Amino acid sequence: MSAVAAADRAGADRAAIAASARTAAAAVLDPEIPVLTIDDLGILRGVTVLDDGRVEVTLTPTYSGCPATDVIRAEVERALAEHGFEDAVVRTELAPAWTTEWITDEGRRKLVEFGIAPPGKRCAGGPTAAVELVRCPLCGSADTRLQSRFGSTACKSLRVCNRCREPFDHFKAL
Repeated sequence: MSAVAAADRAGADRAAIAASARTAAAAVLDPEIPVLTIDDLGILRGVTVLDDGRVEVTLTPTYSGCPATDVIRAEVERALAEHGFEDAVVRTELAPAWTTEWITDEGRRKLVEFGIAPPGKRCAGGPTAAVELVRCPLCGSADTRLQSRFGSTACKSLRVCNRCREPFDHFKAL
């Protein structure tokens, strides 16, 4: 086998290893919103194979003080070990800062099914408008009001639907 062919094969093997490790890590559930995976949430930033053959996973927490970060790291390490990556490196990267734009469409769908209104998407010109249209995840009405800027977790607010009168969490846009 030529040196070029061997290098191509090694690259393909590394890509397959990284893809396998990414699949294992991507399935880890967020401990605060257990219907979302860390991939749905957009905090799984990358998976690479290091020169020494170990796998490195990069996570960006939803905010730097997120109390779930250590739990997520441990769960990623556990999931990787269960798939044969016992010596994986899991690191946190804070820049660029996580944004709700990184939540996948699948993640947004899961939030609604779980009864949480997903965050609005930002306009190209800047942050979300001061008055954000928030639809009730229970009945779909846009006739909702803010009850409290603070919800069940730091990343959510509490809203009430004026139509069905049910309270619900709203994932804050960042």
